[in-house]
Amino acid sequence: MTTETKINTKKYKTMDEKLNSLRAGILGSNDGILTVVGVLFSVAAATTNNFIIFIAGLTDLIACAFSMAAGEYASVSSQSDTEKAAVAVEQQRMLTNRATQIEEVQSFYASKGVSQATSLEIATELMQKKPLETIISVKYGLELGHYMNPWDAAFSSFISAALGGIFPLLAIIILPGNWKMVGTIIAVSIAVALTAFISSKLGDGKIKVAIIRNIIIGFITMLIHYGIGQFF
Repeated sequence: MTTETKINTKKYKTMDEKLNSLRAGILGSNDGILTVVGVLFSVAAATTNNFIIFIAGLTDLIACAFSMAAGEYASVSSQSDTEKAAVAVEQQRMLTNRATQIEEVQSFYASKGVSQATSLEIATELMQKKPLETIISVKYGLELGHYMNPWDAAFSSFISAALGGIFPLLAIIILPGNWKMVGTIIAVSIAVALTAFISSKLGDGKIKVAIIRNIIIGFITMLIHYGIGQFF
């Protein structure tokens, strides 16, 4: 990696890197909400002791946050390793099969509508000036020196899972007896609707469908866990 590349990687993050952290945060938040409310409803159905409910919810919140962070770290680490391995392969190919790489770059630009002659000129010039950067961008959509960061994903997931779990935990602890369940259901519905809205906006999905789906999943989660709690 050149000195220039090292300086650039410190100055900014690519859109993919930013979206990676956002994705981890949204998933963590949604999982934190549903996991914590599931435990809270199970325990609340079995006992009215606020302290026991609080401890059960808090313990699950912490466990969920660490679990989500660990899962994201493992997953994104694998992705990052794959990206770095691909770069290493192309770096080796530059020593043994440079002509084929130039053809691959030419084919890429030709597929965009550029003429064969012009695409060959572009490919030849780019592979002379920035060979490794060019080939990994064309073949893998990667930017040299910018790989998915497992620590960013883990931290984002940890914080969002913890914050997501706070919604149902505070609702069921703070609200008076008659409003505990109803208030928690409302808090959870608002929280999962918000995560659905953000995720659908980022992914250009159908906002209404995503919100309805998340709310239904939330209701099913609460209903199942409340039913489990009734047995104890």
